[in-house]
Amino acid sequence: MVFSSVTFLFFFLPAFLLCYALLPFRNATLLLFSSLFYLWGEGVFFLVLIASVIINHLAGRQIASASQGHRRVALTLGLIANLSLLFYFKYFGFLVFDILGLTAFDPASVPHLPLGISFFTFQAISYLIDVYRRDARPADSVWDVALYIMMFPQLIAGPIVRYAAVARQIQRRTIHFNYAIHGILFFAVGLSQKVLIANNVAGVADGVFALPQASLDAALAWTGTVAYTLQIYFDFAGYSNMAIGLGLLLGFKFPHNFNYPYISQSITEFWRRWHMSLSSWFRDYLYIPLGGNRHGALTTYRNLLVVFLLCGLWHGASWTFVAWGLFHGALLIAERAGLSRALTLLPPGLRHAYALVSVCVGWVLFRAESFGQAGRFLEQMFFFSPGPASAPGMWEYVSTQQLFFGVLGVIAATPMARRVATRFITDRDLTVTRRAAHGGKARVATDLGFALVLIAICGVYIASGTYNPFIYFRF
Repeated sequence: MVFSSVTFLFFFLPAFLLCYALLPFRNATLLLFSSLFYLWGEGVFFLVLIASVIINHLAGRQIASASQGHRRVALTLGLIANLSLLFYFKYFGFLVFDILGLTAFDPASVPHLPLGISFFTFQAISYLIDVYRRDARPADSVWDVALYIMMFPQLIAGPIVRYAAVARQIQRRTIHFNYAIHGILFFAVGLSQKVLIANNVAGVADGVFALPQASLDAALAWTGTVAYTLQIYFDFAGYSNMAIGLGLLLGFKFPHNFNYPYISQSITEFWRRWHMSLSSWFRDYLYIPLGGNRHGALTTYRNLLVVFLLCGLWHGASWTFVAWGLFHGALLIAERAGLSRALTLLPPGLRHAYALVSVCVGWVLFRAESFGQAGRFLEQMFFFSPGPASAPGMWEYVSTQQLFFGVLGVIAATPMARRVATRFITDRDLTVTRRAAHGGKARVATDLGFALVLIAICGVYIASGTYNPFIYFRF
């Protein structure tokens, strides 16, 4: 079940909010509906999620209570258990077919990939490490760990939340009127990003990437790449904003996950703005423990390559994801080695072009089914090899509606859209929302009206059965 589905939007969410508002046991209600949310699509693989909860509860308690000499052993065992689950379900097939080359192995024996396992595993690992470092106290009960790991708003696609950030809210939280208004706005904007922009450009991207390689020309290659660049951002940022909005409605404050990454002027800046909860996870739990940038340039470069190799594998079990990670790691190394200084000599427009073109090249690797397909796209994009005379025209894959929402996506990927919107609705700053809640009934009505109109428009699109993929659904 995804947030942009008929089942969630028209049945699950209203039923949940009604029960959450009326029943006195909010944690139990949230845990019950989170279980139903996961069971809906995963069935028996719900047991994997339960196993993760039990493993991490026991490991967290053991880490906290063990003597100094045994705390590291308890942490190591907990990390091994988490990574073993992730490796078996996500990387077993990659090991068998892509690394060992055992082509005789029955593909039907490859394990099913449980929904959201990459996200809830990384969240669980952060819990154990934070307890070990004494940055967080262990959860009081297995139910608290279950709620932290299983909470449906951020279960399948993040943001990756640290336990210390929500521990107090799990124990006791108050739903403020201003946070609720803020949450509805976040949810409505995120739903619009997903349904109106991401879904429209997804049809273009999927159509172009499904073409035979021989049918590709430069115009189609750039069209498909730009469409996918918009799709993956609004797909994921939209989902994150919906999760943050739902969290605010429930009394939780989740971290922001995106900060206009496509306005970046370097790849270093891009990774400060893109999927920020994952970037900070790799920084705090891998890059810094490896030594960060404290032991000289060569060690720093090695650490960056290791981090982005694993970042690529975290996104998907294939060589193209590995190449995507190493590509970004290599660009970060180049920028640290002197490219950043050279970039400062360029006008801002050229710096932005460098970053955006580099990101687009990376997305080709990320989206392509093979290196052959990626190579064909990049060949057409940068060398303009002549395509066949019978190649389909770009406009066969881009409708007027898709073009409109694609242009809207380009605008919405910059702070311009927010500046315009905040002339009419409450700013995303909670201090502004407090003033609106206490003294501006007209402003609150405008905010709610804006959010409800967006939700209604998206509801019509969803109910009509429009194209509705979700890239991060099986990460």
